[in-house]
Amino acid sequence: MRPSKRAVDEMRKVSFERGVARYAEGSCLVRFGDTHVLCAASLEDKPPPWLRGQGRGWVTAEYAMLPRATSTRTRRESSTGKVSGRTQEIQRLIGRSLRAVVDLPKLGERQITIDCDVLQADGGTRTAAITGAFIALRECLAWMAGRSILKDIPLKDHVAAVSCGVHQGDTVLDLDYAEDSTAETDANFVITGSGGLVEVQGSAEGAPFSEAQLLAMLGLARSGVADLVRLQKAALA
Repeated sequence: MRPSKRAVDEMRKVSFERGVARYAEGSCLVRFGDTHVLCAASLEDKPPPWLRGQGRGWVTAEYAMLPRATSTRTRRESSTGKVSGRTQEIQRLIGRSLRAVVDLPKLGERQITIDCDVLQADGGTRTAAITGAFIALRECLAWMAGRSILKDIPLKDHVAAVSCGVHQGDTVLDLDYAEDSTAETDANFVITGSGGLVEVQGSAEGAPFSEAQLLAMLGLARSGVADLVRLQKAALA
């Protein structure tokens, strides 16, 4: 039995709350169980310097965890003057995931930055951030289209992410912290609404995992992302 009493293929309760940041062009508070992430999209009417003159835009992300998002206080990275390797890796992952479904030439020479701030962490912060960031991005693009900045919304598909793992010998979907901290294998899957794989991250914490276990995790991830995309569409309707 999982610590949360969920079935192996059962996700935590997921919810999306749009429009929570008054001044952002798009925003979403996403909840995966007790993991809560605030995603806010900001529009800049210019691309990053290295992209100027190329006739296309850019989507990027920043990620941070609030000091009391966990059981003990974590120092703000801004106070140390250094962004950790973990933070850099996650924000690059979020950016790649979003760019996979955006038609960047149609965005024009503009940049959208999605700030993903973890208010409360209970495992799966990066997967929740990606899934909520898509909603914030979609809101920002709709805001632009509504003001004739864009002719239409340049999205090619939905994108969402979910974790899977091997815990006490069972292949399970959407790990919370109790499972993530003791799992034999931990993996993250970023998948589009049409089923395309954007990124797969997987690590064995002890014994190597088998190809059969990898395929079992992929099957659970596809099911979980299908549910997340359905919830995204309902939230955006």
